[in-house]
Amino acid sequence: MSIIGMNHAVLYVRDARVHKEFYSRILGFTTNIEDRNGQFVFMRAPNSNNHHDVAFFSIGGDAFSSNAGQKSVGLYHIAWEVETLAELEEVKTTLEREGCLVGASDHGVNKSLYAVDPDGLEFEVMWLVPEKFWGDAETAAIIEPLDLSREIDTFGRELKGRN
Repeated sequence: MSIIGMNHAVLYVRDARVHKEFYSRILGFTTNIEDRNGQFVFMRAPNSNNHHDVAFFSIGGDAFSSNAGQKSVGLYHIAWEVETLAELEEVKTTLEREGCLVGASDHGVNKSLYAVDPDGLEFEVMWLVPEKFWGDAETAAIIEPLDLSREIDTFGRELKGRN
């Protein structure tokens, strides 16, 4: 068996149309498939080669909020990757403007922003440090505050991750 990565996630949400608008406006996702009655939406990230990266299925406005990690097992978050720190900085500005940014962490091997969608489901937008710079961070669980300006000074605005 040769798994090459994660292809997509499917989430139950109160209203797929609300999530369509949010992910389109905030992260630039485009819609591939959409139910005319709002039951589901399949979306692709701007530079993705996948058919879809996320699908949202509506379950109704009376749905309880997720208590995963508090009182039940469940998904913590999905991480979306950007190519450069300039893009991460752009996303940070958007998330702050929209009032959905809830955290920012330096994990050594990646620099991460955390936000919540309209149903309060958390997602991450991150830049992966090129592997040649991982050093000891490769085998360490690091959670430090993110100083994005310092990271840009260190790596530059346009260095592509995954190099």
